[in-house]
Amino acid sequence: MADNALNVIVDTGCANLSSVQFAIERIGFNALITDDIKKIQSADKVILPGVGNAKHAMANIHQKGLTSTIQSLTQPVLGFCLGMQLMTESSHEGSFTGDTEIVNCLNLIPTQVKPLQANGLRLPHMGWNTLTSVIDHPVFNGIDKGEYFYFVHSFAVPVGDYTAATCEYGTKFSAAIAKNNFIGCQFHPERSGSAGSKIIKNFLEM
Repeated sequence: MADNALNVIVDTGCANLSSVQFAIERIGFNALITDDIKKIQSADKVILPGVGNAKHAMANIHQKGLTSTIQSLTQPVLGFCLGMQLMTESSHEGSFTGDTEIVNCLNLIPTQVKPLQANGLRLPHMGWNTLTSVIDHPVFNGIDKGEYFYFVHSFAVPVGDYTAATCEYGTKFSAAIAKNNFIGCQFHPERSGSAGSKIIKNFLEM
């Protein structure tokens, strides 16, 4: 990676941005938190973070005029947790109360976010869990199934054509999804110790 590479964390108006920036700096890279359209467009790598709910995050993205900007990116883009879910067509996570309002997302990867079918296990799915499968993808270099990552979520993408990794909590779900230059992780790489740092480093070195 060039020393002058511009790595951008999209300011979606959600919390947790500074912890993502710190995780990147901790492994020796720089990252700029911004909602400036020109800086996002010119970035070498783009990270789409997020905590909270899809309705609030998409409202912020629309209000900042970032929707078409993100949709037109051709450089590598990595989503974290809610950021991954925003890459889908739509989410049933309409509000914090868990109603079934469907929120239109960025439509970068043709799949949907649905309530996690935990089959009696406590929600949210919170804590460390292992990957049960991983595809061959540059972001997962050196990452094998059985690796532990940190999850916090009650909604998930079902396993499908664009699943890049899986996890099980009551049922099997997509721990990561990918299409073209877009890849998202349902878990929090910035909270996942050395394995999470490896994923971030792999992405920034793509």
